[in-house]
Amino acid sequence: MITRYTRPEAVAIWSQETKYRIWFEIEAHAATKMAELGVIPKESAEAIWAKGKDVVFDADRIDEIERTTKHDVIAFLTHVSEIVGEEARFLHQGMTSSDVLDTCFAVQLARSTDLLLGGVDRVLAALEVRAKEHKYTPTVGRSHGIHAEPVTFGLKLAGYHAEFQRAKRRLVTAREEIATCAISGAVGTFANVDPAVEQYVADQMGLAVEPVSTQVIPRDRHAAYFAALGVVASSIERLAVEIRHLQRTEVLEAEEFFDKGQKGSSAMPHKRNPILTENLTGLARLVRSAVTPAMENVALWHERDISHSSVERGIGPDATVHLDFALHRLAGVIERLNVYPENMQKNIDRLGGLVHSQRVMLALTQAGVSREDAYAAVQENAMKVWRGEGAFLDFLKADARVTLPQDQLEALFDLGYHTKNVDVVFKRVFGS
Repeated sequence: MITRYTRPEAVAIWSQETKYRIWFEIEAHAATKMAELGVIPKESAEAIWAKGKDVVFDADRIDEIERTTKHDVIAFLTHVSEIVGEEARFLHQGMTSSDVLDTCFAVQLARSTDLLLGGVDRVLAALEVRAKEHKYTPTVGRSHGIHAEPVTFGLKLAGYHAEFQRAKRRLVTAREEIATCAISGAVGTFANVDPAVEQYVADQMGLAVEPVSTQVIPRDRHAAYFAALGVVASSIERLAVEIRHLQRTEVLEAEEFFDKGQKGSSAMPHKRNPILTENLTGLARLVRSAVTPAMENVALWHERDISHSSVERGIGPDATVHLDFALHRLAGVIERLNVYPENMQKNIDRLGGLVHSQRVMLALTQAGVSREDAYAAVQENAMKVWRGEGAFLDFLKADARVTLPQDQLEALFDLGYHTKNVDVVFKRVFGS
């Protein structure tokens, strides 16, 4: 992972210390249940917990052992034996390495998702505050980057709030799907480990039991998990790109907060660049880069191979830690976003009322003019405004084809017409 874009609590989940602690807990919980079943002596299980529960396992020592064993779980178990003593021989009875690795990975992804859900909640809270603040702040809606019809800035933000509600549901579902435990032994037959051990470990680690583990947990779960992260990253990017567009000098309707003493350019002292939202676009690309490898990990050979292992050692921490950072960065941008209603109004007015063209056309059809003729009349006058020849309303008043009374025509240029259903949308998004 790129440490520049990390938060300590997210990184801690993927530390060697945390990983080995989880490995120990899986092994020790399994030993406890095996002792209950009479597979190993009860006093041995108790000794394993007593001697290992407060230990910080030595990653350097494990690495040293692994240089000989060329096997990380065996190296870990050897190190535990150095701490626990002869009772450690009862660890890992009937288990295989994937029982430890896959179950640990599930725990780490579940814990990471809890952090991601906290980040989404912060984004939702920020969006709700700012959306309600600008519920009726008029701004121009754009399609293809071109002025369309008026909306409100609050309505824009409400749309993003609805999207991040969906993001939250996706993460909840992804967590549920990924949080599974496998303690089924070689090729998943439970030949040398009782299924009750798996259920016990799952309960202790806060996981569900994997119905069929073929020595590994099926990787369709992981593919769905990382795909969900990719979609959330894309939602982050969509809002980041909107802010970047709104900060352009020619638009300047909203802007990232610019701190005192902040510098925008090493060459041009006047610059105020949207660096945070540009950074979010880049982080979204990083997170999405995990999706295709996760999909390709699904098709393992027979009951298992380890082609997925090297991939997951990278994408697990990278995708979750960077998405966690991105969510909190986005929340901070929204919380401190500079909003310029006067520039929004200025931009609405730039085309001299053209944003009301549809309403004029519809009024003409209701007055008996065919849609084709109404469209032609309105468009011809609109094109004059595009060429800078005058004001839209003046052209319409002078056009004999526009048969509406002048007071009715003027009333069609009321911005309030476009905000009359904002309450309806807000109730859908935020409730009553």
